[in-house]
Amino acid sequence: MFSTFSTLSTSAVSAAVLVATLTGTLAGTTPASASAPRPAPAASASAGPVTVTGARIAVHFDLAGGQTPENVALAPDGSSYVTFAKARRIAKLSPDGTSRILATLPAPADGGVHTPAMGFPLTTGIVRASDGTLYFLYATGTADLTGVWRLRPGGQPRRIAALPADGLPNGLALDSRGRTLYAADSVLGTVWSVPTAGGTPTAWSTAPELAAAGFLGANGLKFHDGSVWTTNTDRGTVLRIPVRRDGSAGPVRTEATGLPGIDDIAFTGCGDQLLAAIDATSEVALVRSDGSHTTVLTPADGLQNPTAIALRGSTVHVMSAAWLTAEDPNLVVARLNR
Repeated sequence: MFSTFSTLSTSAVSAAVLVATLTGTLAGTTPASASAPRPAPAASASAGPVTVTGARIAVHFDLAGGQTPENVALAPDGSSYVTFAKARRIAKLSPDGTSRILATLPAPADGGVHTPAMGFPLTTGIVRASDGTLYFLYATGTADLTGVWRLRPGGQPRRIAALPADGLPNGLALDSRGRTLYAADSVLGTVWSVPTAGGTPTAWSTAPELAAAGFLGANGLKFHDGSVWTTNTDRGTVLRIPVRRDGSAGPVRTEATGLPGIDDIAFTGCGDQLLAAIDATSEVALVRSDGSHTTVLTPADGLQNPTAIALRGSTVHVMSAAWLTAEDPNLVVARLNR
């Protein structure tokens, strides 16, 4: 999640003011330094042996219908599970591009006007367990609805853990072996941990590197190689937080800098190398294990404020919400050549 308001919002804030606000926020930030981050290397002209080719728009979503895709979870059968943020919906996207609504979340009594940073309720991060159970986040600015929700196959959505109403739960990751969900709060600068069975959340990490610097802090979230990886949108960083043997959070390590407006990430299968969706500039960057990065997809490939990225084999899936362009929320697919 990146934008404060879209053209679908009831806010009277104009797009021009929004863009100016976001640009000022990003330009006025500096990378976190508490964890001795690696310096941001200059982007090289080539991605080396790894390239992304053959990008095309596979699906166009309905902007007027609130189909602003926020996050995606891929299934082994070729389908995808998508959160439509503004519509408060969870949808299943078939391989042929057709979608089916699985659930619509209840609207808060006040319409969600107190949702931090946004002013409207929205569904955000989503993950899928091996048994088909979906876990996802819902932010409403109200205590009765904000939190971690679960949707079992054929069932109804149910909240399994409450999160603070004054926060914005955004990215979600699953450690299936540890039966733990991790949720990044972009406003409170916190990574929460919640058992997959549900229950009381734990403020797993409140490290200063997670904090916002004017708008959104910790955002995209993935569990990879025994660590929780998250992005910081304002600071343009990729962060690694090791999971200690007792389950507690280790010290934060800044793995990459110089990526303002970063949202979601996906690992390529080559060590710690990853792809990053840059919402602000409608780009995807290849971030190498040494922290250097190169742009591999741009608006010319169809990207419009990408909010989610995932890999199925060598196929890259990039969801764009068009929060700022207000033109064409879509799914772009491309080939990752390792």
